[in-house]
Formats: sequence, C-alpha cells, structure tokens
Amino acid sequence: MRKKKEHIIIENLHIVDAGAEGKAVGKHDKLTVFVPYMVPGDVADVKVVKKKRDYAEAILLNLKQSSPDRIEPRCAHFGVCGGCKWQVMPYERQLFYKQKQVNDHFSRIGKFEYPELRPIIASDEAYHYRNKLEFTFTNKRWLDSVDMLKQESPMSTEGVGFHIPGKFDKILDITCCLLQPDNSNRIRLYAKQLALQMGFDFYNARDHSGTIRNLILRNSAEGAWMAVVVFGKYTEKVNPFMDSLATTFPEINSLYYVFNEKLNDSINDLDMHHYRGVPYIEDKMENLTFRIGPTSFYQTNSKQAYRLYSVVRSLAAINPEDIVYDLYTGIGTIALFVAARAREVIGIEYVEAAIADARANAQLNQITNAHFFTGDMAKILTPDFIRAHGSPDIVITDPPRSGMHPKVIEQLLDIAPKRIVYVSCNPATQARDLTLLTAKYKITAVQPVDMFPQTQHVENVALLER
Repeated sequence: MRKKKEHIIIENLHIVDAGAEGKAVGKHDKLTVFVPYMVPGDVADVKVVKKKRDYAEAILLNLKQSSPDRIEPRCAHFGVCGGCKWQVMPYERQLFYKQKQVNDHFSRIGKFEYPELRPIIASDEAYHYRNKLEFTFTNKRWLDSVDMLKQESPMSTEGVGFHIPGKFDKILDITCCLLQPDNSNRIRLYAKQLALQMGFDFYNARDHSGTIRNLILRNSAEGAWMAVVVFGKYTEKVNPFMDSLATTFPEINSLYYVFNEKLNDSINDLDMHHYRGVPYIEDKMENLTFRIGPTSFYQTNSKQAYRLYSVVRSLAAINPEDIVYDLYTGIGTIALFVAARAREVIGIEYVEAAIADARANAQLNQITNAHFFTGDMAKILTPDFIRAHGSPDIVITDPPRSGMHPKVIEQLLDIAPKRIVYVSCNPATQARDLTLLTAKYKITAVQPVDMFPQTQHVENVALLER
C-alpha cells in the first residue's frame, strides 16, 4: 500500500512580496514559498502542497500576524473564488505592486536599458468596472465549509457561477459578484431561479449532460445589456425561458441563445439565435461608436480601455503621412481609434469574426483609410504583404499573453518602422520580446495601466524608437 504523503508545515512564514498569479511570496531559509490570498507583511503558518528544488507552493493554515496593509475583503466569495485575489489590499497598494511587477520583469528578464516607469494609470472604479462576465450552470456545485454545516436534506447541488481554480467540473455558486454592475447579479439569480422552476437539468461537465449550460452578460457604459443563454440541447422550454427573461429585464437590449453540444464552452463557431432586441450593444469612445456582438472581443474595462488607447495614440505620435500597422487588431478598436491621424491603417488579426466586426465598425464610423486582413501573423506579415500595402512608419502591436512569435519579431526588425508601440497584458513575455527588439530599437517610454483592479493583472505599454 502506498504510504500517505506527509505535508510540510512552515511556521511563522514572513510574506515579503506580491508575486505572479496573485500569489504572495514568502522566504523560508533558501526556499521561496508562494501562498495565495496573503499580503506582504503577513506572518503565518502554512502547509506546503507542492515542493520543487528552489520553491514551494503552500496554503494558509493560521494567520499569526496581519500586515498593516491587510483589509477585509468586500466579496463574500473571497478565498474560494479564483478571482480578485488582491482585494485584501487597499487599492493604492495594489497599484504599487503592479508597477513593481512591471519593473521586476523588465529588470530580471529584459536585457536592455529602459527609462523610469511612468506612474501607473489607476482605474476610477475599483469595483463594478467589467462590461462582460461568463457564468456556468452546474448540477454539481462546489460545497464549501458553510454548506457542509447546513442541515438541509437533500442539499441543493445546482449552481450558477465561476469555475473553482484547477477543477474543471466544479463551479462556485455566486450570490453576488462585485466586478460588473449590480444588474448582472439580478439577471443571473433570476435566470437560475427560473431554470429551477422550469425543471431544467443543469449542466454536468463530466458526462456533458444537461439542458442549460452558460449565461454570458455584456453591458455598455450607456446602460445597455446583452444576454446570451447557452443551452446544451434543444428543449421546448427555450422560448418560454427567453420570454420570461426578456419581460422581466426590459433593459436587456440584445438577447440571444445558442445550442452547444460540444465538449468545450467556446461558442464562436456556433450559430447564434438572435431572439429579441437589436443584434448588438454599442460603446462609445470620443466620436467613435463600436458595435459589439455576442462573440466580439472587446476590452472588458471600457473606461480604462479609452485611457489605454489614448496612451497608445500619444506615444505613437502619428503624422498625417504615416502608414500604421496594427498587429493583433481584434475588432479594430486601436486601429480605428488612431485612423484619423494617419494616412492609412492596416489591421491584422487571425480571428475571422473579429475582422468582420472591425470592417463593420469602420463602415459604421465612415472610416475609409483603415483596412483589415485575416491570417496567422507569422505567415501574413511577409515582404509581399508589405509591398502590396506599404511599409509601415509605425507599428502598434497588442499580442496575446504568450507574446509575439519569434518570426514576427524578425519581420519587424527587417521592416524597421521608425516607432513600435508594444501593448501587453503580460509584462514577462513583453520583456522577453523587447530583449530581441532592442537589437535595433531603444525603449524610450514605459506606461503601466491598471485594467483589472482587485487582481494581479496589469497592462503595459512600451514605446520603441529606431
């Protein structure tokens, strides 16, 4: 019989920093210990759950001494839900550690010189800032310690909420999420109660059974709402469910449903059934209007997105004769935002649906000097493409968290635009890429922007000049 593994207990661990993935950092002898839901300045006993040669991951057992920076979390789900791990820190301390995160990655990974970081741009709203959330229906909700003490028999196992970190089949039933305006909670709780009353089978991620599966809620700064209900299969109850949702919440300007019988939650490749209202919601930035559909990619913090794009436009310093390339353009928000200052803007993106949105938004805003192309960035950005569309004077690049493909960096070095504005949601991969780009470029400005308060995530913009 296999011997049960004994966990190491570390007593009086001093937390000295806020690290990656929202985990705090402690030091024990020569071992670096990562512990979630803790604050620099805390002292605690922790249990090691994973150990490598030079680091360990642990969980909190007993908080012995609270940091002066520790505050009470506002969310009732803190410590179980995987999001908002930094809400035990005051917002100004969150900003400090986000700025430090960028500096640490640039100094440790980056093999380049860079100027002092500009002060991070804070969000006016520390809560209720998101314009999109996705919830999952489950017939096997996560039961926490409070649930275990309840005397209900039988206990309800249906829930609607977020995935428990590291557990694909366990969903935390959310009573109140503070990230989206409160209408989100009202719609979600009503949809859950309605589904129970109508006898829907909630989804089971293990055997992929169930009638109702997901709820996606989007909202605009002007107060418009979009709801997308994802069903696991067709049922005659779909129309009555959708009617009740529409009648109860007239503020849902755009209502969709979709049938997803796949083994994953992605719906971009499925037929969307527009049930009621208009087929989109709209968001505005300056004199631009962006139409957002049920599968459109759009920055989830609209107000901070405007500030981010304003930083990009300012650093790009576009002249009327400049050709601008916007790599990883998404639905073309940055490309359209800067188009008025350029001779021509070329947006490239590998998701066809996003490019369709970009073209539609260009037409909506009567922008005729922005053109969009679909393709794998490493394959489309070729000498032939450059000859056909003009060599860029300025390149704006906003790649996914994994950063840019080495071939894309090689192509940028060959093209050698006079300026590159690199936007990143991952300063670590950004620092890696900048190391290569500094073969021909000097980093002249670095501007962090906080898009996601209460989390460890930070957006960062770097200006490179040839």
